[in-house]
Amino acid sequence: MRGKRSLLSLILVFVMVMSLALTGCGKDDPAKDPDVSETDGKSGNEDNKDAQKDSDSGKDGQKDAKDEVKKPEKIKVMVDGTLVTQENGRAAFEKAWTELTGVEIEIIQPDHDAYYDVVGQTIASGDWPDVILLGSTYYAGYASEGVLWDMTEAWENSDMLASGAIPNPELIDGLKIDGRLYGITPARGNGCVTYIKKAWLDNVGLGVPTNYDEYLKVLDAFTTGDPDGNGVNGDTYAVSSAGLIGKEAPYTNYLPEFYQDAFPSFYMNEEGKWVDGFTEPAMVGALERLRDAYQKGYIDKESLTNGTSDCRNKFYEDKFGIFTYWAGTWGTNLKKNLEANGLDGELIAMEPIAEVGAYLERQAPVWCITSTCENPEAVFDIFFETMLDGGEGQRLWTYGVEGVHWSTVAEEVCGNTYTEGQFHMLENLEKEGTQYTKNHIDPMLSIRKFTAFEDPGAWQIAPEARNSQETFNANSKLVPLVLSTEEMSQYNGDLTTLKNEIVANVVTQGMDIEAEMQRFADEGGAEWSQMIVDSLNR
Repeated sequence: MRGKRSLLSLILVFVMVMSLALTGCGKDDPAKDPDVSETDGKSGNEDNKDAQKDSDSGKDGQKDAKDEVKKPEKIKVMVDGTLVTQENGRAAFEKAWTELTGVEIEIIQPDHDAYYDVVGQTIASGDWPDVILLGSTYYAGYASEGVLWDMTEAWENSDMLASGAIPNPELIDGLKIDGRLYGITPARGNGCVTYIKKAWLDNVGLGVPTNYDEYLKVLDAFTTGDPDGNGVNGDTYAVSSAGLIGKEAPYTNYLPEFYQDAFPSFYMNEEGKWVDGFTEPAMVGALERLRDAYQKGYIDKESLTNGTSDCRNKFYEDKFGIFTYWAGTWGTNLKKNLEANGLDGELIAMEPIAEVGAYLERQAPVWCITSTCENPEAVFDIFFETMLDGGEGQRLWTYGVEGVHWSTVAEEVCGNTYTEGQFHMLENLEKEGTQYTKNHIDPMLSIRKFTAFEDPGAWQIAPEARNSQETFNANSKLVPLVLSTEEMSQYNGDLTTLKNEIVANVVTQGMDIEAEMQRFADEGGAEWSQMIVDSLNR
């Protein structure tokens, strides 16, 4: 993994991660989806010189004495639009960060939608930043090619880990590749929780379902009864989703009650072996449940082609009553939009039904140090320890700059009145009439709590947003980080297309599952799948 890489190698890894991104993320990639950006605080990956030898105490152990590491004069950082942009006061952020750390920061921030194109070009050019934000697919791909510095020992010897202030260090452990760590995320990846309209439950006389049988009774009542109370039976349906299978991990997050223990992609099983869940018996059960519910009209007939905005609009129009969508801020957004349409906005964020067990949490974007960084240990201390210091640094990354993004002075902002000393967000410099909600780290998703002082913005979080986030956090598991291999790059695009066709045929056309699975084998799916599995298990 170490040593100088040729340009050809750079181009190869770029093609590999782009292939994975296109087949795994698609147009609904959370790193590019404004719906997800609002909720997740988010948001996707040599010419490696001898600097790596000096910084790569990696597997042999890093420097024990931090005072031996020279403090850099400047840190060059590449980040997407999940950090405040130039139009939103980034210069003030840079100034505040420099004053706090004593180190200049140079932020390279490509247009959000073009971010990974620019990342690929930058890596291929050889002029790398010191620190870079990467989605999980890119993280795995670039780590395998030696682009990223091994920070395993830096993390294990860090003050933030030793402090015990990070309650779920397993979220960082989940980023390890072959036992080594190449990046850290300051926040959870988040995921979707199932919201159900309380007024609809009341109208049909049913409670919140706790298992699949109870769930089916609710689906039937919401589809054949009069849950919206307009006096007409059967003019509604129970569930809608943006696709029958997701375009990026965790794939099943919009229809978890039907997939249950099935996972239609690659994961590591309890024996520590990689498998393709699409080829397992659990997938057959999922297809049967989806087909049955679709044919009975429980699932929106347009789910195959819906976008997330289509689902939201139908939900606000009271066309359906169960919507699995992002936890946190979207709990409030859904409520307010229902009320704006004159509807009851009370939603119940359901705990997962028994057969689901846990909602799936996506891998969060990862902050990494590149292997050409001259002082990686010092950069780790200054960048990561400050970002997650539980105090002023974390407040800067969470809420931005005082007087630019937040304030405590008595004033009126966007029609809201605040008293002296009351923490509040200021008007968005780019979106007139709206207030900021956060900077880079969503306070509900941060892996570390504020310890130097109370979270100043905690009071602003609406009860329904907090409830949905806490429900998800307490009932979720992290989706596996899939490694990058040549076989994955070569075959997974066609494999994913074939899988999606089979799901669509079975669910919407009612085709025979056994026949479609035979088609999967006949058209190369089984062979491609096995080659990828073999490459992951090498």
